[in-house]
Amino acid sequence: MTCGYCGTRNDESERRCARCGRRPGDTLTPSSASVVNGANALRLQPVAQLHIQDEREASAEQAAPDFARAYQKPLFEDRKVLTFPQVAPPRPRAKNPDAPPRVRKARPVPEGQGKLDLELDYLPPAPAKPRQLGTTVEAMIVCEFPAATPLHRSIAAGIDSAMVVIGYGLFLGVFRLMGGEFAFTKTNLSMFGAMFLLIAFAYGLCFAMNSTETAGMRVAGLRVVTFDGFPPDRRQRLTRFFGACLSRCTVLGLLWGLADEESLSWQDYISRTFPTPDDAESAIVRR
Repeated sequence: MTCGYCGTRNDESERRCARCGRRPGDTLTPSSASVVNGANALRLQPVAQLHIQDEREASAEQAAPDFARAYQKPLFEDRKVLTFPQVAPPRPRAKNPDAPPRVRKARPVPEGQGKLDLELDYLPPAPAKPRQLGTTVEAMIVCEFPAATPLHRSIAAGIDSAMVVIGYGLFLGVFRLMGGEFAFTKTNLSMFGAMFLLIAFAYGLCFAMNSTETAGMRVAGLRVVTFDGFPPDRRQRLTRFFGACLSRCTVLGLLWGLADEESLSWQDYISRTFPTPDDAESAIVRR
């Protein structure tokens, strides 16, 4: 194959000229090609066709990128490296083998600072201090609840006595309906008197066993608390009930509350309980 551009002879299997790289159909332009007469005269091609072929080859070469020479651009163009000053490590002190070991002295504890006893898990509660009365006698009531006045006590006792009388009247009515007769003899009077005491005793014992206040105390707005300010248990209520029976039998226990500085009667001292108004807490806050 003879190249039509430069005239170099190439092998028939070659598609391009080994010298100039042109294809077999490429020829020289009229201005630069040599005109030869005869059989060896070159065939001229239009100049526009040559330019079109060159542009097609250039675009084909640009469209097919060369991945063998591909590379990644740096992500950060301007990279600044921070340098820190180098600090020399401290020199170890030379130890003297003959010197005695150094003992750290404890700091002195201020006088106002207390010490914590680590052996005790919980501190014991502070003992309740009794209130100071007008006399030298210590107060029995430790809590802040005030004791009920004699007027409140008398109102509650009057209502409870009325309930007992009503119960006794019901007993007499049932006795009359059952065919009993009221003969005012010594034996009958003693029996009716014993039944009145038995009804009164059952009335108070019923409330004491149920650990609640009587109807008279509820109407008067009273409740029973211990000297420490806690609700009493059943044992304390029973003790108070029997103490109240002793006070009513002797009458001296009821009169004791009139002369006592804290308005406490015998049943209060015996059971270590006392009646207090229900609104005692709000009254204390207001004061």
